[in-house]
Amino acid sequence: MKLDKKEILKALENITVPGEGMNMVESGAVNNIQVFGDEVVVDITINNPSLQARKKTEVEILKAIHREVYEKAKITVNIKVDTPVKPKTNEIKGKPIPGIQNIIAVASGKGGVGKSTITANLAVTLAKMGFKVGLLDADIYGPSMPIMFDVANEKPLATNINGNSKMLPIENFGVKLLSIGFFTQPNQAVIWRGPMASKALNQMIFDAHWEELDFMLVDLPPGTGDIHLSIMQSMPVTGAVIVSTPQEVALADARKGVAMFQQEAINVPVLGIVENMAYFTPEELPDNKYYIFGKSGAKNLATDLNVPFLGEIPLVQSIREAGDVGRPAALQIATPVEKAFEELTKNVVQEVVLRNKNLPPTEAIKITTMAGCAAVKKK
Repeated sequence: MKLDKKEILKALENITVPGEGMNMVESGAVNNIQVFGDEVVVDITINNPSLQARKKTEVEILKAIHREVYEKAKITVNIKVDTPVKPKTNEIKGKPIPGIQNIIAVASGKGGVGKSTITANLAVTLAKMGFKVGLLDADIYGPSMPIMFDVANEKPLATNINGNSKMLPIENFGVKLLSIGFFTQPNQAVIWRGPMASKALNQMIFDAHWEELDFMLVDLPPGTGDIHLSIMQSMPVTGAVIVSTPQEVALADARKGVAMFQQEAINVPVLGIVENMAYFTPEELPDNKYYIFGKSGAKNLATDLNVPFLGEIPLVQSIREAGDVGRPAALQIATPVEKAFEELTKNVVQEVVLRNKNLPPTEAIKITTMAGCAAVKKK
């Protein structure tokens, strides 16, 4: 039987390169295919030098050709390992993720400023406005989103997409969510070195079935470190939101967070700064404001750094309680808290609109209705 090279290539398109989100043909792993009657020789290049990876690649090629082309084909697989001598640390911009229009990284210079609370409420407010929203909990060592979305006991299921197994994100309040917290026990500490953490993140990004999203929010860990760089190497981040409290010690670290994204090698636009815990309002005195951590510190920092100020969120008990019970405070209808998060979210969307006007046509996304904040489409 004479085999068809085109059919063999089509069969190899069903093999996904682990952690990359692309099939073997798209990734350029297939170097050459030779056909001699019912004999096939396939030359492949992979980056993983382990024996397990080579064997798995060979087995998947054999199965794909036997299943899709000819079950009695005689196949020889030649695998070459191409491991870069030096990592290309300056290649920050990652590859686009099909179907995901805007990726927003939410960061803070230090812990304890309410970054995850801001991210969760920003996500549910976007969903309330009609957007399709995903949330990636990239805080590998301290994941909190499963608790904040009341899905701590859930486990992502697998689904078959074009012959490939993909994770299905957990969904609640209109937000699709993936977190390392779904794969660990509540009392289990994640003790991973950088490469292992980066691999887990890549799997949640590329080996998941996110479907169409207008916004993906990425809740980064505190500080400026390896996870931040891994995220920006993995995917093209539309922009970053920096969260800070008004106090000086937090502002000093927020300044470093802004500087990280503005570095020439990274060059991710800073959409703006959020001032969390801006003032304290007791429940019995809803019109009173007490500036416990200082007044307008983050707002003044935004002015100093010439970046937008996105809004202020008060320090009120209901926000903390809502996060603890897994129902973000922005879901509280007709409250000052809901209004504060709506104002913040509209400002973030507006900054994304302005940011996307400067992107090339093939990448740019145009948000067409600011008043209703409910339509996102490609340019």
